[in-house]
Amino acid sequence: MPSPYRAIFAAPGAKQFSAAGLLGRMPLSMMGIGIVTMMSLITGRYGLAGALSATCALSAAAIGPQISRLVDRHGQSRVLRPATLVTVVAVLGLLFCAQQGFPDWTLFVFAAGTGCVPSVGSMVRARWAEIHRSSPRDLHTAYAWESIVDELCFIFGPILSIGLCTVWFPEAGPLFAAVFLVAGVFWLTSQRATEPAAHPRGHGSGGTALRSRGLQVLVATFVMVGAIFGVIDVVTVAFAGERGHQGAASIVLAVYALGSCLSGAVFGLLRLKGSASKRWLVGVCAMAVSMIPLQLAGNLPLLAVALFAAGLFIAPTMITTMALVEQHVPRTQLTEGMTWISTGLAVGVALGSSAAGWVVDAHGAQSGYLVSAGAGTLAAAVAFLGYRRLNGPVPHREGRETDDRSEQQHVA
Repeated sequence: MPSPYRAIFAAPGAKQFSAAGLLGRMPLSMMGIGIVTMMSLITGRYGLAGALSATCALSAAAIGPQISRLVDRHGQSRVLRPATLVTVVAVLGLLFCAQQGFPDWTLFVFAAGTGCVPSVGSMVRARWAEIHRSSPRDLHTAYAWESIVDELCFIFGPILSIGLCTVWFPEAGPLFAAVFLVAGVFWLTSQRATEPAAHPRGHGSGGTALRSRGLQVLVATFVMVGAIFGVIDVVTVAFAGERGHQGAASIVLAVYALGSCLSGAVFGLLRLKGSASKRWLVGVCAMAVSMIPLQLAGNLPLLAVALFAAGLFIAPTMITTMALVEQHVPRTQLTEGMTWISTGLAVGVALGSSAAGWVVDAHGAQSGYLVSAGAGTLAAAVAFLGYRRLNGPVPHREGRETDDRSEQQHVA
């Protein structure tokens, strides 16, 4: 492991909570694609599959920030376990209704209940921020490492989920996603030494982190970025299915994540200077441009190459986004602020997967990639329009520094 990455793991407990975060984040890549694969195998209806995946994502978008807000106030261990158990019950209900062929509305009821799933990535990043708050360089490397972990999930998660659904039984992918969630969350919350302190009545905890104008720009942009991800998941499964190789969709999606993983690993080694907001804008625009070659890929090998190239821009953009969240949100609301990014992505995934499902049903898989190109264009447009908010003064920084000085005076 390169020395910058070795340095961040010198902190006691870092290896353990990062490993737990990897396990708990596997459902991030397994659940949605597992539901799409499951429903396509059971019913053959990509529109219904995309709509169910979208419902799960929208539910998480609505409930996730509220759970993270409770975490900021009461701590991870008190909130995450009951939220996880509610999610698992909802997943099991969804799988049972699908297996029994119950009416569609029952599927949507349980899909909505999965929104209690905690944002495990935000929980882990909040622990890194607590440990390396005084060292921006180490924190940059830690965020890069967690982006690598995200991409490892997206490399192996779809392969595992689609493989389980197609080789074992249709419900196996989402079922194992739920098992990983329980194991990861309970392991993470058992590690109390690295858990960030709760702030039940702390400075800045009375309102929502979304009051930050900078965070608003980031979330709005990532709605469109999430739409890109949602489209690619659904359309790639359909693209491979049309060519008689549905199981190969997991390999193609893994190549997409591999591109992001490699670029994230390199990005974490760099010691960048200059404005993070400028790097973020360039990253979003590059992601938009990378959607164009997907429309030209006529077979799975060419599609894999195009997706690998597109994936190179994901992790650096995500790493920079988390750094901007840390700049624009008070530390007493950091978990909530990071979860709002996940919320924007979830809303986008919902919109993208639903739209892609209907386009695939009506016009075929190749046409579905036009939706990702449109989403990329909108992401770049929102980033340009909101760039001045990110590049201007940080409204919450004074309050955060005041809070830090108050704590130092209290200790003194």
